[in-house]
Amino acid sequence: MTESATNPYLHDAVLPATPEQLQLMLYDGAIRFASQGRDAIEAKDYATSYEKLTRAQEIISEMQAGLNYEVNEDLCKRVASIYNFIYRKLIDANVHRDTSAIDDALKVLRIERETWQIVVDKVNKTREQESPTASASSLSTDGDSNAQITFAAEG
Repeated sequence: MTESATNPYLHDAVLPATPEQLQLMLYDGAIRFASQGRDAIEAKDYATSYEKLTRAQEIISEMQAGLNYEVNEDLCKRVASIYNFIYRKLIDANVHRDTSAIDDALKVLRIERETWQIVVDKVNKTREQESPTASASSLSTDGDSNAQITFAAEG
Protein backbone atom coordinates (compact mmCIF):
# COMPACT_ATOMS: atom_id res chain seq x y z
CA MET A 1 0.00 0.00 0.00
CA THR A 2 1.35 3.46 -0.86
CA GLU A 3 2.02 6.20 1.67
CA SER A 4 -0.80 8.35 0.23
CA ALA A 5 -3.31 5.51 0.66
CA THR A 6 -2.46 5.07 4.35
CA ASN A 7 -2.13 8.76 5.26
CA PRO A 8 -5.33 10.74 4.63
CA TYR A 9 -3.61 14.10 5.30
CA LEU A 10 -0.98 13.33 2.68
CA HIS A 11 -3.64 12.19 0.22
CA ASP A 12 -6.15 14.99 0.83
CA ALA A 13 -3.98 18.02 1.63
CA VAL A 14 -0.35 17.62 0.60
CA LEU A 15 -0.42 15.80 -2.73
CA PRO A 16 -2.95 18.09 -4.47
CA ALA A 17 -1.45 21.29 -3.01
CA THR A 18 0.26 23.86 -5.19
CA PRO A 19 3.84 24.88 -4.31
CA GLU A 20 2.55 28.08 -2.76
CA GLN A 21 -0.01 26.18 -0.66
CA LEU A 22 2.74 23.83 0.52
CA GLN A 23 4.75 26.86 1.67
CA LEU A 24 1.75 28.05 3.70
CA MET A 25 1.48 24.57 5.23
CA LEU A 26 5.13 24.76 6.25
CA TYR A 27 4.57 28.13 7.93
CA ASP A 28 1.49 26.73 9.68
CA GLY A 29 3.47 23.72 10.88
CA ALA A 30 6.35 25.82 12.18
CA ILE A 31 3.93 28.12 14.00
CA ARG A 32 2.00 25.17 15.45
CA PHE A 33 5.11 23.33 16.68
CA ALA A 34 6.72 26.48 18.10
CA SER A 35 3.49 27.31 19.94
CA GLN A 36 3.27 23.77 21.30
CA GLY A 37 6.90 24.01 22.39
CA ARG A 38 6.13 27.26 24.19
CA ASP A 39 3.15 25.69 25.95
CA ALA A 40 5.29 22.71 26.98
CA ILE A 41 7.98 24.98 28.47
CA GLU A 42 5.33 26.79 30.49
CA ALA A 43 4.08 23.40 31.71
CA LYS A 44 7.67 22.40 32.53
CA ASP A 45 7.35 19.45 30.14
CA TYR A 46 10.84 19.82 28.73
CA ALA A 47 10.89 16.58 26.76
CA THR A 48 7.84 17.70 24.79
CA SER A 49 9.17 21.23 24.37
CA TYR A 50 12.41 19.82 22.96
CA GLU A 51 10.49 17.61 20.51
CA LYS A 52 8.14 20.38 19.33
CA LEU A 53 10.82 23.06 19.01
CA THR A 54 13.06 20.64 17.13
CA ARG A 55 10.22 19.94 14.69
CA ALA A 56 9.80 23.70 14.14
CA GLN A 57 13.57 24.02 13.57
CA GLU A 58 13.48 21.20 11.01
CA ILE A 59 10.70 22.94 9.09
CA ILE A 60 12.65 26.19 9.00
CA SER A 61 15.74 24.30 7.79
CA GLU A 62 13.73 22.71 4.98
CA MET A 63 12.26 26.07 4.00
CA GLN A 64 15.75 27.54 3.83
CA ALA A 65 17.02 24.60 1.80
CA GLY A 66 14.17 25.13 -0.64
CA LEU A 67 15.16 28.69 -1.55
CA ASN A 68 15.95 28.98 -5.26
CA TYR A 69 18.79 31.46 -5.58
CA GLU A 70 18.70 31.17 -9.38
CA VAL A 71 15.30 32.88 -9.53
CA ASN A 72 16.19 35.91 -7.38
CA GLU A 73 19.43 35.78 -5.43
CA ASP A 74 18.91 39.05 -3.55
CA LEU A 75 15.42 38.11 -2.38
CA CYS A 76 16.60 34.63 -1.35
CA LYS A 77 19.44 36.12 0.70
CA ARG A 78 16.97 38.35 2.55
CA VAL A 79 14.57 35.47 3.18
CA ALA A 80 17.47 33.25 4.30
CA SER A 81 18.44 35.94 6.80
CA ILE A 82 14.90 35.88 8.22
CA TYR A 83 14.94 32.09 8.42
CA ASN A 84 18.33 32.23 10.19
CA PHE A 85 16.89 34.62 12.77
CA ILE A 86 13.90 32.33 13.40
CA TYR A 87 16.11 29.24 13.58
CA ARG A 88 18.51 30.88 16.08
CA LYS A 89 15.60 31.98 18.27
CA LEU A 90 14.17 28.46 18.27
CA ILE A 91 17.56 27.03 19.24
CA ASP A 92 17.93 29.61 22.03
CA ALA A 93 14.45 28.74 23.25
CA ASN A 94 15.27 25.04 23.21
CA VAL A 95 18.62 25.35 24.97
CA HIS A 96 17.60 27.96 27.56
CA ARG A 97 13.89 27.07 27.87
CA ASP A 98 13.18 30.67 26.97
CA THR A 99 9.60 31.49 26.02
CA SER A 100 10.52 35.05 25.02
CA ALA A 101 12.78 33.65 22.28
CA ILE A 102 9.84 31.58 21.03
CA ASP A 103 7.67 34.70 21.08
CA ASP A 104 10.25 36.49 18.91
CA ALA A 105 10.31 33.58 16.45
CA LEU A 106 6.52 33.33 16.38
CA LYS A 107 6.12 37.05 15.73
CA VAL A 108 8.34 36.84 12.65
CA LEU A 109 6.80 33.55 11.50
CA ARG A 110 3.31 35.04 11.66
CA ILE A 111 4.38 38.11 9.69
CA GLU A 112 6.04 35.91 7.07
CA ARG A 113 2.97 33.69 6.87
CA GLU A 114 0.69 36.73 6.39
CA THR A 115 3.00 38.03 3.68
CA TRP A 116 3.02 34.67 1.96
CA GLN A 117 -0.80 34.55 2.11
CA ILE A 118 -0.89 37.87 0.24
CA VAL A 119 1.43 36.41 -2.41
CA VAL A 120 -0.76 33.30 -2.74
CA ASP A 121 -3.89 35.43 -3.10
CA LYS A 122 -2.24 37.48 -5.87
CA VAL A 123 -1.00 34.36 -7.64
CA ASN A 124 -4.46 32.81 -7.46
CA LYS A 125 -6.01 35.98 -8.85
CA THR A 126 -3.47 35.97 -11.69
CA ARG A 127 -4.21 32.32 -12.41
CA GLU A 128 -7.93 33.02 -12.57
CA GLN A 129 -7.25 35.64 -15.23
CA GLU A 130 -4.98 33.35 -17.26
CA SER A 131 -6.07 30.56 -19.55
CA PRO A 132 -6.58 27.17 -17.87
CA THR A 133 -3.66 25.71 -19.84
CA ALA A 134 -1.10 28.09 -18.37
CA SER A 135 1.80 26.19 -16.84
CA ALA A 136 3.47 28.94 -14.86
CA SER A 137 2.54 31.95 -12.84
CA SER A 138 4.63 35.02 -12.11
CA LEU A 139 4.13 37.82 -9.67
CA SER A 140 6.12 41.02 -9.55
CA THR A 141 5.91 43.41 -6.64
CA ASP A 142 6.05 47.14 -7.07
CA GLY A 143 8.31 49.24 -4.95
CA ASP A 144 11.90 49.28 -3.89
CA SER A 145 12.57 45.56 -3.85
CA ASN A 146 11.32 44.81 -7.38
CA ALA A 147 11.07 41.23 -6.17
CA GLN A 148 9.78 38.62 -8.55
CA ILE A 149 8.45 35.30 -7.40
CA THR A 150 7.85 32.59 -9.96
CA PHE A 151 6.03 29.33 -9.54
CA ALA A 152 6.37 26.74 -12.28
CA ALA A 153 3.87 23.92 -12.40
CA GLU A 154 5.47 20.55 -11.87
CA GLY A 155 4.55 17.94 -14.43
